[in-house]
Amino acid sequence: MATSTTSTESSRPSLRERKPSTSSPISDFTTAVGPAGMTRPKHKRTVTGFGPGEIKSVEASVPESQREAWRKFSAKEFKTTEEFEAEVVRHIETTLARSLFNCDEAAAYAGTALALRDRLIIEWNRTQQQQTFADPKRVYYLSLEFLMGRALDNAILNVGMKDVAEKGLAELGFRMEDVISQERDAALGNGGLGRLAACFLDSLATLNYPAWGYALRYRYGIFRQEIVDGYQVEVPDYWLDFNPWEFPRHDVTVDIQFYGSVRKYRDDSGKQISVWENGEIVKAVAYDAPIPGYGTRTTNNLRLWSSKASHGEFDFTKFNAGEYEASVADQQRAETISAVLYPNDSLDRGKELRLKQQYFWCAASLFDIVRRFKKSKKAWKEFPNQVAIQLNDTHPTLAIPELMRILLDLEGLEWDEAWQITQMTFGYTNHTVMPEALEKWSVPLVQHLLPRHLQLIYDINFQFLQFVERSFPKEREMLGRVSIIEESEPKRVRMAYLAVIGSHKVNGVAELHSDLVRTTIFKDFVRIYGPDKFTNVTNGITPRRWLHQANPRLSALIASKLGGHEFLRDLNLLHKIEAYVDDKEFRKEFQAIKFANKKRLADYTKEVQGITVDPHSLFDIQVKRIHEYKRQQLNIFGVIHRYLELKEMSPEDRKKVQPRVSFFGGKAAPGYWMAKMVIHLINQVGKVVNNDKDIGDLLKVVFLEDYNVSKAEIITPASDISEHISTAGTEASGTSNMKFVLNGGLIIGTCDGANIEITREVGEDNIFLFGNLSEDVDDLRHHHFYGDFQLDPSLKRVFDTIRSGTFGDSGPFTGLVDSIVDHGDYYLVSDDFKSYIDTQKLIDEAYKDQDAWLTKTITAVSRMGFFSSDRCIDEYAEMIWNVEPLPPPKENGA
Repeated sequence: MATSTTSTESSRPSLRERKPSTSSPISDFTTAVGPAGMTRPKHKRTVTGFGPGEIKSVEASVPESQREAWRKFSAKEFKTTEEFEAEVVRHIETTLARSLFNCDEAAAYAGTALALRDRLIIEWNRTQQQQTFADPKRVYYLSLEFLMGRALDNAILNVGMKDVAEKGLAELGFRMEDVISQERDAALGNGGLGRLAACFLDSLATLNYPAWGYALRYRYGIFRQEIVDGYQVEVPDYWLDFNPWEFPRHDVTVDIQFYGSVRKYRDDSGKQISVWENGEIVKAVAYDAPIPGYGTRTTNNLRLWSSKASHGEFDFTKFNAGEYEASVADQQRAETISAVLYPNDSLDRGKELRLKQQYFWCAASLFDIVRRFKKSKKAWKEFPNQVAIQLNDTHPTLAIPELMRILLDLEGLEWDEAWQITQMTFGYTNHTVMPEALEKWSVPLVQHLLPRHLQLIYDINFQFLQFVERSFPKEREMLGRVSIIEESEPKRVRMAYLAVIGSHKVNGVAELHSDLVRTTIFKDFVRIYGPDKFTNVTNGITPRRWLHQANPRLSALIASKLGGHEFLRDLNLLHKIEAYVDDKEFRKEFQAIKFANKKRLADYTKEVQGITVDPHSLFDIQVKRIHEYKRQQLNIFGVIHRYLELKEMSPEDRKKVQPRVSFFGGKAAPGYWMAKMVIHLINQVGKVVNNDKDIGDLLKVVFLEDYNVSKAEIITPASDISEHISTAGTEASGTSNMKFVLNGGLIIGTCDGANIEITREVGEDNIFLFGNLSEDVDDLRHHHFYGDFQLDPSLKRVFDTIRSGTFGDSGPFTGLVDSIVDHGDYYLVSDDFKSYIDTQKLIDEAYKDQDAWLTKTITAVSRMGFFSSDRCIDEYAEMIWNVEPLPPPKENGA
């Protein structure tokens, strides 16, 4: 409020002389405007901000005295240890209502996180204001998963305050690592898809690209995994009990419509109008999380949507009528939309909920993106010049018909213009070439849930098929192959085809994968659109989290040789450490760091799993989503084979064997029975092997339950060998392979995904490849059914041992074994088993020569510069998005 003054002219202070702004007209009012005592019209603030043009005139309308007061008391970032401690103590005492006498590690974490969050939000506000003023083209990354991990350590490192915070916490009586361990992982993802998205957000901010991420705010995550009697049990992940990193935006809401019907009529000009009416409305509420870049003040935004009943949580009328459960039923039904990531879709209701989730998220995000664009007052033809939307897999494909609905039904554009805008706006990243993994929704379900969108999908398909028929008049059979609508029973909507047709660029995520995209699942579309529409961007990882944060001693060693941490912004600088591969001191420290990381994992295994492992053993690790194509079953069959060989040896022969610990980790989808049986087999084998006194430390089997990002930060630096053994041609890229090699571990892998490019970079001598090639897969599968299928004798012995009950009741494992023996062995476990076992023997021999092994690991680390997510983002920006960085302005005095 402006300060009160008397209304007489003589007592009014003279107006401060102001220089006219060149960009917005200023009027010098000589008399009071509005009620007495108001020297300026009161600025009405809005919750969602202004466009770049409005904000300048709005700023000018705020009286100088108010602007001065605001500037004087604006929040400032802490920069010293003393200022950090003051912020932490203030939050502990006033936000948490704790004191010196009852501040435990959880309260210390909360105070630290809130102090750092305040600092981030200052930079976040500056970034958003700068982007609003500059009005650049923005990137909007739509991903159903963002596997963020813990935020505190990452944020402290990115803003360069680790030493300040460490010293400040020590002076307050706490250890940094104990405080960091109090944080729960953000449960917004499950596998590589979500972790890639999180790495991309980090790189987008670090490289100063104006970008937003959009996802759902899952109340219970995917699930927290517990192992009970060797079986996976899913329990809710209550990660939101305390989450200081999010900001509820109860003022940013969107009404999302489901069900209902479509009414069509012609207006006075004869134009056909479609109106989607009736049905159910659910409210989307925005929650924002700041994403800080490394070594920059740019702080981008991750916006998450939470679902609520449109008319409130509670129906008083029903409650007063004694219908107590019904009084909250609408709220409960609405909240299920954002309750869980990937609800079990083995039931029809689960399928409907998944589709509902996807549309809810796409519609809310599109509304937000369009609202932001419309503030610029630009013509619709400028939309693709201001907005780049990247679809991370097929989950957000409904954004394509949703944008068409907005442009046609709400904004009144003609079809051709709306479609051109839509195509130029979207890019689509494909993550799988397995036909069974490409999403398809039944037409009756889409008709029931989203009637207007089904009409639009049919219209898009009709226009596309007409174009195909004109281009290939003699190839009628092509129309059925490329149609968005699959003529099955019931008919299905092929979401991947809709994504290809509705985007201007389609990319794979590794060279082999992109070749397979062009030559298998989308080969007809390459003929229709030409090869230029399809490109490759090999995946990468952020070195800030996966080296600097996960392995600080290795990061410090590299920095000591390269003269600083600049390699964290330009990972190609790693090649310089190859010059130290024969440096005795460097080698000694590198080896000591690896052993310390193995010791840390061994301690964690003892503490959490109760299993004692020897850090001098070879640590063999496979941690990733449990799926048949990733072939954890091949790994555990290999472990059983090793166990049987050890049992047959004499005590003297056993002394010559390389001790090994096989670590597994990962979650199986709740409805994926076969993957759950793999977990059960691993645990049953571990129970037998780990308690066999004849074997002792020669072989241990550990399943690390509830695998997540923070556990990966302990596991990844500890590996000697990591397993990336998918059936050739099934893994799009993989990124855990990159993380393990960057941390000084070698790979055993198939010629699949990014393993091929890693081999090219690190050299064939520094990786262990095995198995059949992707071009042979189809012939081998055919041979399984129509040829003379012979099981490898060693694998047959493994199966006989399982059936004999050595690892407990063999009943649960019957399906797992039969899928290989009797049902075609789709993932070629039998074909690759001998090659896999032989390669494992080569690894044992190579590991015995520790000097040569150390040379391999140092060389491999030095050659990993290509696999930075910063390189990926620059490639997306140049080839697909056409966006430029927007560096933050230099600070005063800088």
